[in-house]
Amino acid sequence: MAELETIWRRYRAELEAELRFAVGEASLPMYNMMRYHLGWIDKQGNPQSATIGKRLRPILCLLACQAVGGEWQQALPAAAAVELVHNFSLIHDDIQDASPERRGRATVWHIWGQPQAINVGDGMHALALSSLLRLEDAGIPHQKVVRAARILGEASLKLCEGQYLDISYENRLDININDYLEVISCKTAALFRCSLEIGALLGTDDESLLARLKLFGHDIGMTFQVHDDVLSLWGDEKVTGKPNTSDIRMKKKTLPIVYALEKTKGEDRELLWSIYKKKTISSADIENVLHILNRLDAQGYVQGMSDKHYRQALSELNAVNIPPSAKEELRAIAAFLLKRQY
Repeated sequence: MAELETIWRRYRAELEAELRFAVGEASLPMYNMMRYHLGWIDKQGNPQSATIGKRLRPILCLLACQAVGGEWQQALPAAAAVELVHNFSLIHDDIQDASPERRGRATVWHIWGQPQAINVGDGMHALALSSLLRLEDAGIPHQKVVRAARILGEASLKLCEGQYLDISYENRLDININDYLEVISCKTAALFRCSLEIGALLGTDDESLLARLKLFGHDIGMTFQVHDDVLSLWGDEKVTGKPNTSDIRMKKKTLPIVYALEKTKGEDRELLWSIYKKKTISSADIENVLHILNRLDAQGYVQGMSDKHYRQALSELNAVNIPPSAKEELRAIAAFLLKRQY
């Protein structure tokens, strides 16, 4: 299995430089809020040495470009654009969920307020398009730049659709597993698909390669989100940086909850429905929900769903005509998404 750290090291320095170039050096405090969110400074504006976040999506974009025979450095503006779109969505997601922390740090809105955090997120989305359009400066043909912009725009819209559905389902109990899968296909898998598709587009004209890598991206995105639902309830809070009960308290329809709403019977069903009809969920309610999930082995079911998408991703990858070393690296990233602890 390829070493993930080797993959990160190959791309990380130039990717971070590209992101810093995209954000620029403007002194308006809004840009310092972006720099804070991206992990480059603390809230006082002092430099930080450690980068926050794995940068998974842009690294997948660069790896896809290289895997199909392209020059990955040419794809850096697109990779930065993907990461900026991802972080725009995180800033807004934190506002909508009223999350005080992300990755063990105070969120942008929690420090500077919701109105300014909205501006920061919107500004980051605008910078993503500006970054993407720099592809022509890197030697990418105009037609491909336009196509990449369309792919990124469509993925951005899917992110918004997924977030809309996710919020709209919080106060509904008639949500089924297919509804859940639609949400995460938009909210999470869309940007993974986009990352792989744009990266491949910038490295080849082979449409079959683009289609296969796009499907691979979809399934590793699904793997990522389903496994995230496992971590959100049963992960180590010190590692994940997120309280295990927050999704239940907010009535998020994560896969374990959707599965329980479908499968519970008798007293458990009545209890679960009564809890989720409450305006406020108490600590005792949360304990009851967890007991119901454990009796159903919801964790086993959800992990099985994650495994299913992981296997589908590998099936797509096996059919792709790229060098064995590239397949091995993409396979290593997929395995990490399935087994990660944070």
